[in-house]
Amino acid sequence: MPGRRSLPDQNCFPASVCEASHRQPLYPQPSVQTAVVMTSLMAPELAPLVALAATILLIVVLRPLAVYSGLVDVPSQRKSHQVPTPLVGGLAMFGGLLLGFFLSNNGPDGLSSREVYSFFGAGLLLVAVGVTDDFLELSPAIRFVAQILAALLMIFGAGIVLADLGSMTPSGDLLQLGVVAVPFTVFATLGIINALNMCDGLDGLSGSLTLTSLSGLIMVASIWGSPADMELLPILGAAILGFLLFNLRIFGRERASVFMGDAGSMFLGLALTWYAISLSQGEARALRPSAALWFLMVPIFDAVAMMLRRILKGRSPFAADREHLHHVFLLAGFSVNDTVAVMTGFASFGVFVGLASIYFEIPELFVALGFLLMGIGYFWMISHSWKVMRFLRTSISRRQAGRDRRTGVATGYSGIERRSGTGRRVRKS
Repeated sequence: MPGRRSLPDQNCFPASVCEASHRQPLYPQPSVQTAVVMTSLMAPELAPLVALAATILLIVVLRPLAVYSGLVDVPSQRKSHQVPTPLVGGLAMFGGLLLGFFLSNNGPDGLSSREVYSFFGAGLLLVAVGVTDDFLELSPAIRFVAQILAALLMIFGAGIVLADLGSMTPSGDLLQLGVVAVPFTVFATLGIINALNMCDGLDGLSGSLTLTSLSGLIMVASIWGSPADMELLPILGAAILGFLLFNLRIFGRERASVFMGDAGSMFLGLALTWYAISLSQGEARALRPSAALWFLMVPIFDAVAMMLRRILKGRSPFAADREHLHHVFLLAGFSVNDTVAVMTGFASFGVFVGLASIYFEIPELFVALGFLLMGIGYFWMISHSWKVMRFLRTSISRRQAGRDRRTGVATGYSGIERRSGTGRRVRKS
């Protein structure tokens, strides 16, 4: 097992942030006066079950209210669903996490009050803005400002900042970010939040990818982290699982009965970034920054590849389209469930590589170069998507076609959407 590294003293950014990033251990052992002191209402081991049950209950309660109030995602040409769907998944997950955490025992060895209040404060900000956006369709600038404020609350409220990129130098020394640490942390946070939002285009996809990445973080925290690292992660995982019970096409359900909305995608993106950074920084780090990249591989690759393609085509990198990887799979004949399964498997591979790199102490420079090479391969594949998919789709598309004929339900795309897929030639009339 790899040991923990020590960071050299650096005058890199404001003193409060610098002090927080060099604390020993990663989470301090706060006194009773500085910890979040509560009366224990249940055993901590039951917190994930409470979060799971609370999320399910909140979805059941909020779903009819959302339909009545108009908090629904209306079908359009760019969307794959055919009926208005309630957008309360994010609100329910956040509520389930709150109940699960604050009803559990949080003694003096737990997270400090700064970290707890900063995390839930930043999350509440994004959930509130997300729900408002789902109602009123706010301008991108407002969402952008809210995401920046949430990132700043993480940095200056909880002291969680990306101070270095790990030992990614040829000499094995830490690659310190110095004075650019704070802006780089904000940039990385906004990048992951919006990358996860871009993946929220299929029933069960964004939640499955988040749960996969979160599982890797839970394994790291349980093996190499401190007990405080494990306070929130399993509870959040249980809340996501409760949401997926309504969002996946399972139990004979032909479509999702609820979506997470912008509230859910922004909050989950923040949570992933929060723990990826907090576990990979400080003297008692449990996670390597290079491994964290692999944990977040699918959202990062998808977002970067799409932006590069749009720029190369002379379009805005933020323009909406139907050329994400999940669209490519659907256009190639894969069903929604098959697409989610393949992409979740891809994400699981990334988590496995990240964990292996930590356990076997593979030099971080090699791990980062491997990630870069994988990203180049991903970009090539998405740029030649139709040629690649013709080789991959045959068995699955035939099986899906047979299933569609038996059930009379088409679970993939069809018609004009199928004919004008990414990278496919369209015959001119």
